[in-house]
Amino acid sequence: MDFENMTAVFRTLALQAGAKIMDIYNSDDFEVMTKSDDSPVTVADQAADKIIADGLAKAFPDVLIVTEEQAHTHSEKANSFIIVDPLDGTKEFIKRRGDFTVNIAFVQQGIPLRGVVYAPARGRLFYTNAQGQSVEETGDHKIGATGPSRDLSVADPDNSGLIVVASKSHRDQATDDYIANYSVKDMRSAGSSLKFCLVATGEADIYPRLGRTMEWDTAAGHAVLNGAGGKVVRFDDHQVLSYGKSDYANPFFIAYAPGVELVKGS
Repeated sequence: MDFENMTAVFRTLALQAGAKIMDIYNSDDFEVMTKSDDSPVTVADQAADKIIADGLAKAFPDVLIVTEEQAHTHSEKANSFIIVDPLDGTKEFIKRRGDFTVNIAFVQQGIPLRGVVYAPARGRLFYTNAQGQSVEETGDHKIGATGPSRDLSVADPDNSGLIVVASKSHRDQATDDYIANYSVKDMRSAGSSLKFCLVATGEADIYPRLGRTMEWDTAAGHAVLNGAGGKVVRFDDHQVLSYGKSDYANPFFIAYAPGVELVKGS
């Protein structure tokens, strides 16, 4: 696989999709619909999905593309595939809270090797470069002109005072009970896959998720965290979270910086 080309394509499509999302986000109104699983979807999800899916199909015609918004792709399987959430954090988008992302990832043999996470309303762009190192690109995020970037590395955590990040929209008592097992210095909340990126940048030490997610929600953030030296494991047995599962559904998981003394969930 030509990872240099993949990085460029993922970055470009994420920026193009993000621009379209922001056009709709900044409009006076937009339509909100309900999918078969009762989750919300907007015209922004659909427009971003078309941009990304069409672009990926052109650039990688021989690679399986799995995307949240195209249900027929959810039954397809391959050892290597690209997985997309064109607008992760739709609830954040609808409430105009800004914590939504565009997620694109490449998975091989169950491992998310490359990914991009773009938060257009926050002006933050994270991705794995051709070598697999995760970076945050700053500047104007221009299509076709890569800006300055910094290599990302997870923090060296202090277990006597950890920084925990948790979901804005899905925080519950079970999550709070698990977090209570740790000595916590600070709690942060964020939406979408930004939580993975906050661990990748060292802005947080651990992100536990005790709730339903799908692989398209997590693969890109997982790739970014991997490329910054972090880990994502299952909540129950601390085995590495893998991809390409039969229904693309995830178990509960913990994303963290190595050095955090993990407590096993039940």
